[in-house]
Amino acid sequence: METLTEENHKSTISNDLKSKIAADFIAPEVQGQEEDVSKRTTETRRHNAFWPSIFPRYESPKVQVTLVALISFLCPGMWNALNGLGGGGLVDATPANNANVALYSTFAVVGFFAGIATNKLGIRITLSLGGLGYTLYSSSLFCYKHTANSGFLIFAGLQLGLCAGLFWTAQGMVMLSYPTEKSKGKYIAWTWIIYNMGAVVGSVISLVQNMHSDQNDIGDITFCVIISLSVLGTILALLLCEAKGVKRSDGTLVTLPQSPTWKSEVQGLLATLKDDTYILLFFPMFFASNFFYPYQFNTFNLATFNIRTRSLNNTMYWVAEIVGSYLIGYALDSPRLRRSLRARIVAGVLLGLVFAVWSGAYVWQTRKNVTLDLTAAKMDFTDPGYVGPVLLYLSFGVLAAVWQTTLYWFLGALTNDNRKLANFSGFYKGIQSAGGA
Repeated sequence: METLTEENHKSTISNDLKSKIAADFIAPEVQGQEEDVSKRTTETRRHNAFWPSIFPRYESPKVQVTLVALISFLCPGMWNALNGLGGGGLVDATPANNANVALYSTFAVVGFFAGIATNKLGIRITLSLGGLGYTLYSSSLFCYKHTANSGFLIFAGLQLGLCAGLFWTAQGMVMLSYPTEKSKGKYIAWTWIIYNMGAVVGSVISLVQNMHSDQNDIGDITFCVIISLSVLGTILALLLCEAKGVKRSDGTLVTLPQSPTWKSEVQGLLATLKDDTYILLFFPMFFASNFFYPYQFNTFNLATFNIRTRSLNNTMYWVAEIVGSYLIGYALDSPRLRRSLRARIVAGVLLGLVFAVWSGAYVWQTRKNVTLDLTAAKMDFTDPGYVGPVLLYLSFGVLAAVWQTTLYWFLGALTNDNRKLANFSGFYKGIQSAGGA
């Protein structure tokens, strides 16, 4: 009996020694993973402490993507409301156009490399910095209305180019990497819907404020409301979970590069361009995805309609984007057809829409009574002949939504690597902004 006890004791010591050696020398990666899981659990508990149990888990993709969409509603959504009125809500579009050139030129450069910053800084900080840019830009338009300070307005455009590059890259990464494969189209659609609701609300605010106005620019109260909502979005971004704390509906966790450095992120960006050369084929589509907005908002809406009609048009434009995004997003996730077949069908539908809508724009632009006189009488929604141009304007909105929702879905279908998705989103927004400039 004593011999057995002694042997058991020696066996226990031997096993303990082996465990210690394994812990010290064999499994540093496993220890790191355990620490990472522990951090995820701690962050999840911290957020769930204030989150009502009747809702989906706070760290679920559904909640996180909805919050990111709400931040988009409050920041770029409000900016869209101003921009869609033509001239940033001012009488003359020239100052806003100059600021937008500065914006898109900066955005084109920063956006291309913004995936590096997103992977390094994290979702919370990146989106919050992006929201600050939209707040300052809206404030600069308000300042210009009263002081005509064009220098501040152009500076605000430059800094928004920097901040928007960060914002949209982080937003794209969340939207494409958090959902499961079979639900990406729906998540993209709902993100686009909530985001565009920001422009709808901003446009309704402008419409109510200017319904009985004989001025051709928006009022101070409208500016103050839009700026306040942008500040709220900037703060809300700080309440998000980091990507590593998000757990999908199928039980999988969002994976990120372990402790990325700036050097490793630059190397990852270059590797993406070298190894995934197919992304270059999307660059023309990226370029064309925003170039039409200056024409639609300034050459079409601002030059043709008075302020209350522009506000009404803007409201309907963003509603049209919501409808277009909803329809195409759910069609892209349809289980009835193979994904490759869905992609081909949607690409054909998109091509048909492009030809139909821009043919209508050509007919409008070559009509007999075209004028470049900014002081000419503007069309009101009570005037005869209003229905034709407003239907064309709504078609612009549908096409824009279908184009961008489809493009995001294509990117999400190319890879599930989150580092690549961040870089793809950066390429998209950078090249897109070059087209907008």
